[in-house]
Amino acid sequence: MSILPETEASVSAGPWVAISEEPIDPSVVLARVGDPADGAVLLFLGTVRNHAEGQHVDGLHYEAYLPMAEKVLRQLAEEMCARLGTDRIAVVHRLGTLEVGEVSVAVAVSSPHRTEAFATASTLMEELKRRVPIWKHERYESGRAAWVEGHPR
Repeated sequence: MSILPETEASVSAGPWVAISEEPIDPSVVLARVGDPADGAVLLFLGTVRNHAEGQHVDGLHYEAYLPMAEKVLRQLAEEMCARLGTDRIAVVHRLGTLEVGEVSVAVAVSSPHRTEAFATASTLMEELKRRVPIWKHERYESGRAAWVEGHPR
């Protein structure tokens, strides 16, 4: 599933991050977090919607400068772990062509309390859209297509 190489050490130490050209399996992402001490396990899925800026969307294509995207995504996840005080964060982003309804990004966070889990997942998504060099090219029903900037909402 992951373009990032996985070693036993990278799975067990620190957050789990991946950039994948394969479909995202939410159960795999969710399995990377959780602990008996946690009272909150949160899974966020970003999906391709059928509209944007008043236009009907048929699908989209994500591209990235992979070495930098991997590095920035890992740094971001590590920052969120430091803020949360745990390494129980997992995030994966898709690349390639996606159709309406497909999962484009998944974030899982577990923590002792829900407030921290929600805040961490929300901040992680805002910063991912702002900082990680992944670009989105939308295809519209009209036949037109356009590169779009990430939105902070």
